[in-house]
Amino acid sequence: MKEENLSLDEKNIENYELESLDEQTLEKQTEKPEKKTKKERAGILYIYTTKNNTILTLTDMAGNTLSRCSGGQSTKQDRLKSSPTVAMFSSKKISEDAKEMGITELYIRIRAETGATSPGGAAHAVVKSLSRDGFKITSIVDITRIPRGGPKKPYGRRGRRV
Repeated sequence: MKEENLSLDEKNIENYELESLDEQTLEKQTEKPEKKTKKERAGILYIYTTKNNTILTLTDMAGNTLSRCSGGQSTKQDRLKSSPTVAMFSSKKISEDAKEMGITELYIRIRAETGATSPGGAAHAVVKSLSRDGFKITSIVDITRIPRGGPKKPYGRRGRRV
């Protein structure tokens, strides 16, 4: 009889193990998978605006160029290359490339022609369209070069001899 009791106990243990396994599989099935948060990747966007064109260059944080676009690639008319509308189309192309590469955060560096007082309307249009596209703009820096000594004066070191 002891052998029969042992065999019943063993059967109970096996049943208990099977029930616990069933409960574990049910718990795994009812758990929702955790959403993976996308790793925020940052990039630097250089905007160079002149009277004749607008050039956009997207780089990673190390300075390697990832994408480049200009006003001349977005329009056929030369007179429109520097307009804010064409700059907006160029920024759309850059934003598509950035989203493909997983960039969500941008550091923007705006540069105008050397000695210019302001970068112009094209740079403003680019920044505005990128913020609408959902990029987190961390900082905007004006890196326009400033002439300090000015160009070389004419007539040599001693000046004009009259």
